[in-house]
Amino acid sequence: MKKLLAITSVLLLIAVFSTPSFAFHGRGHGEFRGGYCTANPRAMAQLNLTDEQTAKINDLRTAHLKEIKPLRDKMFSLKGDLRLLWLEKNPDQAKIAAVQKEIRSLRDRLEDKRTAHQIEVLKILTPEQQAKFKQYCAKDGFGPRHGRGPGGYGPGMMNR
Repeated sequence: MKKLLAITSVLLLIAVFSTPSFAFHGRGHGEFRGGYCTANPRAMAQLNLTDEQTAKINDLRTAHLKEIKPLRDKMFSLKGDLRLLWLEKNPDQAKIAAVQKEIRSLRDRLEDKRTAHQIEVLKILTPEQQAKFKQYCAKDGFGPRHGRGPGGYGPGMMNR
């Protein structure tokens, strides 16, 4: 009976600590899930972009993804390390806190890079396209008023 309880407890711990990780790391949506509408193909399709604008935006996106890949990989690795630390027989609070702090630091750096990327994309658009884009993204639940939380869920999901 004790063995069954121990196994159940370990499985519960794994589920509790891995669920937020999967929510933040996403389901293959890149930066789109965090409220960055520039990665939303539906939003971009509404803008009637010129071939030149499309090429510039694609180049920016490729460079951005290349730049953030090491940060995302490091964060994914740290989340695995954090899970292992929690599964130790006697979890070390100091080690766990240090890894959590490093994860938060990486998350902040990713957020800064995503913001800079979105600003660069907006600079490529005409004022009319920017207005249309911002209107679409605000309506679809993006932006400061209706920002989505980690994993893409939040108040904006109700606006569909």
